[in-house]
Amino acid sequence: MDRRRRVDVNTTAEQVTSPIAKHGEGPLWDPKGNRLLFVDLLVGDIISVSPDGDTARHHIDDIAAALRIRDSGGFVVAVEQGFRFLDDDLRRVGDYIPAFDTAGVRMNDGGCDPQGRFYCGSMAYSAADGAGTLYSIEADHSVRTVLSGVTISNGLQWNAAGTRAFYNDTPTARVDVYDFDGESGAFSNRRTFTEVPGPGMPDGMAIDEQDGIWIALWEGSSVQHYDRDGRLDRVVELPVSRVTACTFGGDDLKTLYITTSQEEVDLADEPLAGAVFSVRVDVAGARAHTFAG
Repeated sequence: MDRRRRVDVNTTAEQVTSPIAKHGEGPLWDPKGNRLLFVDLLVGDIISVSPDGDTARHHIDDIAAALRIRDSGGFVVAVEQGFRFLDDDLRRVGDYIPAFDTAGVRMNDGGCDPQGRFYCGSMAYSAADGAGTLYSIEADHSVRTVLSGVTISNGLQWNAAGTRAFYNDTPTARVDVYDFDGESGAFSNRRTFTEVPGPGMPDGMAIDEQDGIWIALWEGSSVQHYDRDGRLDRVVELPVSRVTACTFGGDDLKTLYITTSQEEVDLADEPLAGAVFSVRVDVAGARAHTFAG
């Protein structure tokens, strides 16, 4: 099957913010606050972006890797080696929940399943092969290991039926899919959903209401869209190389927000690296699942 056929290149991604993030990641639309949230991962900050483009920075910890809305109010955020809770104003509340204690390893990216578990995967600072693990924190705040032996744990999404989980381990240059058991939270029957053609490698992931997945391409200057059968049918181009993640936002969830990174980038060549971009799309995004704890 030719996965490159019918590709519609969209070159109209618009700049939303100035280049404010050292390493922008993990965007999340907050409907209650009517704002986009994303992390400046290596700085340990969460940045909020209002509809008029105003931004505010909130320091959380040494690392802020990924966050999701809590059913009980506020947010859960993965920090360097565990989890913290935040109130609606992004202030720390409650106890720190450790996930691991391994030198040279940090959390990287994550998301919630339909049942409300929050997952975050790790990687070595050196990106050593197989040093990462995918963890989940349950509603009772217990932590368990879901997958081990991954290298750069990245995008994670579930199909609308909640029966399949899509996952990026970036150096594999592909998107994998697992059968997912919602009752136990078990992942099984790993197989390739689609190979991701270069340039670039798969980073963060969003999913739309038609089970199409949108993949940010690190070193690929783009976001690629694959339909539910794994066919590449749209490319959103950006003026920066290190595209990190994307999410749907706005009242109709038809604005795709895209984060980028300045990490090891020559800003003379890429002055917009670290900015947030957006593009309007025809299909609405699936609303991000929330944390039940």
